[in-house]
Amino acid sequence: MGWLDFFKGPDIDAGVAQFLGTPGAALLDVRTPQEYRMGHIESSQNLPLQEIARAAQLFPQKETPLFIYCQSGARSRSAAAYLKRMGYTSVNDLGGINHYHGKVVGGI
Repeated sequence: MGWLDFFKGPDIDAGVAQFLGTPGAALLDVRTPQEYRMGHIESSQNLPLQEIARAAQLFPQKETPLFIYCQSGARSRSAAAYLKRMGYTSVNDLGGINHYHGKVVGGI
């Protein structure tokens, strides 16, 4: 691992693969509903960052594995930190969809 690896974000492709192999996991897109409609990762659900507190209603079990992404990685990082403060024990920040190489659904 070189010193430039510090600047690399999470590997969203590997993260989505991990999500797909994790029973009971949820893939959360924390972008706006408009961004979500423009294209999102299959099997994800939209939970905008400004509504992240709703996670308590959607996922009452704090052990639920949560995988989070946004556009570039900033919002997913904030959402992951917030969810950890809420007591979630398995939170995975995948970074931004702009680095994703897999299938995207939706869009115009």
